[in-house]
Amino acid sequence: MGYFSKVQVIQRGDRNRQFYLICPAPLAQALELQKGEPIEWVIEDKHRLTIKRTPSGQKTKERR
Repeated sequence: MGYFSKVQVIQRGDRNRQFYLICPAPLAQALELQKGEPIEWVIEDKHRLTIKRTPSGQKTKERR
């Protein structure tokens, strides 16, 4: 079974936009995600985005 959600965008000022991808609660529960848990987004190709768990305690790089 799949879970669907929509991309949300918040516009702040003329240039600053933030995109949000919401993880439905049943999916988060099935994955046992915790609040504040670091994850890594990996672009596989134009149609595939992978989310990887980051080992706890490991600092994540922020790319801009």
